[in-house]
Amino acid sequence: MRLLHSADWHLGKSLFGKKRDTEHEAFLRWLTAEVRREQVDVLLIAGDVFDTTTPPHRAQELYYQFLMGLQGTSVHHVVVVGGNHDSAAFLEAPGPLLKILNIHVTALYTEPANEVLVLLDSEGLPEAVVGAVPYLRERDLRLQESGETVTEKEELLKAAVAEHYAQVVSAAQQARLAAEQKAQREVPLILTGHLFTSGGVTAEGDGVRELYVGTLGHVGPAIFAGADYTALGHLHVPQEVGSPLVRYSGSPLPMGFGEAGQQKSVCLVNFQGRSAQVSLLKVPTFQKLLSLRGDLPTLLTALTELRLTGESVWLELLYDGLAATGTLREDLERAAGTGAEGSPLEILRVRNLGLTKRVLQDSPEISLDDLTPIEVFERCLEANQTPESQRAVLRRLYQEILTTVEESGLGQASPHDAV
Repeated sequence: MRLLHSADWHLGKSLFGKKRDTEHEAFLRWLTAEVRREQVDVLLIAGDVFDTTTPPHRAQELYYQFLMGLQGTSVHHVVVVGGNHDSAAFLEAPGPLLKILNIHVTALYTEPANEVLVLLDSEGLPEAVVGAVPYLRERDLRLQESGETVTEKEELLKAAVAEHYAQVVSAAQQARLAAEQKAQREVPLILTGHLFTSGGVTAEGDGVRELYVGTLGHVGPAIFAGADYTALGHLHVPQEVGSPLVRYSGSPLPMGFGEAGQQKSVCLVNFQGRSAQVSLLKVPTFQKLLSLRGDLPTLLTALTELRLTGESVWLELLYDGLAATGTLREDLERAAGTGAEGSPLEILRVRNLGLTKRVLQDSPEISLDDLTPIEVFERCLEANQTPESQRAVLRRLYQEILTTVEESGLGQASPHDAV
C-alpha cells in the first residue's frame, strides 16, 4: 500500500498582497501527476487546506477540482483532516457527498473512536486503519478553571491532548485487529496530527505564529506511539521528529521569504504489511522568492543584474545602509524596472532595517507592518513598565485572545489588531 502525505497547502493565501492562486494551481497539477506516476493508493492531507476560515471562491474551486481530478487514478481513498486555519464546519459540510467518492474529512471535534477510519481496497478488504485526528482546540478538550497558573494551564492542556491521542490509538488498534482478521494480512495503522511537536523546527516568516507555538503545542512525540506512521501538519519545514516515521511533510509552497531557499517536498510512504519506508518527492519551485540585503549601491547593482537574467522573481529587499533616504523604494523600483513592460522582477516588500532599529529604540515613527502582534504587545508591556512578575500571565492571556480571534473566523491577527 502506497501513501502520499502532504499538508499546509494554505489555498487562498497571499504574500504581501500578491495572490498565489497560480502557484497553488501548478502545485495541485504536479501533485496529481505524481499520484499517477507513483501509483498512490491513499492520499492524506494533514490540515490547513485553506489559509482562512472563509476561503475565497478561487481557493475552493482549486480544492474541489483537485479532488475530482483524482477520480480515475490509482487513489482508493483521500483523508483530509482540519487544521487551525481551516473552518472545521466549512471543511466537513460536503462530507456526506465526498464520502461517496471515498474522500473522508475529519475536522470537527468528536469522540476519539469516531476519528478511526478503516480504509478498504478495491476488493473490499481492509488496507489501512487511520486515526484521523484534526487540530484540537483547547475549548474542545477541557474547561478552564479560575485560579489556574500559566504553567498549570499548559500542563493540563498537554495532558488532555495526550489522553485524546491515547484513546484514538487504543480504538485504532482494536479496529486493526478486526481488520487483520478479515484481510488475513498485516494492516498498517496511520495516525495524523496538526499541532506543534517538541523538537519541531520552524523558519523565520514561515507563517506559524507564536500564539500557536506557545499554546497548543510542545507535546512529545511519545503520544504517537503505536502507529506505524504519523503524518503531521502545522509546521512548514519538512522534517522528521524523533523518528523517520513521525514526519511533518511541510508546506508545498514557501510561506514567506524566510523559506525562499528551502526545498519543499511531500512524503511517499511504501508499506509492506506494517513496515513503512519513506521517501521524499521534491516539489518544484513554481515562483522564485528572493531576499536581498545591503546598502543602496549593493541593492541597485543586484537588481540590475537580476533583471538581465529574465527570470521571474518576487523580492524582499532589506536596506541596512546608514544613510537616510526619502526615496528608497522609488530608487529600488526604478532599478527593478517596476511598471516597465517585460520586467520579470516584482518587489513585494522593502524594509529599512536602520529605521526599524531606531523605531525599536523609542523613535516616534513606526510601521506596524514591520512588527508581529506579539512584538507590539511586548512594546506595550515595556511602555507601561509592567512588572516582570505579571508579564507571563499577561502574555498567556494575550495569546488566548489572538487564538480566539483566529479560531472564530474573524480574520488573521495582525499588528493593527493588537493595538
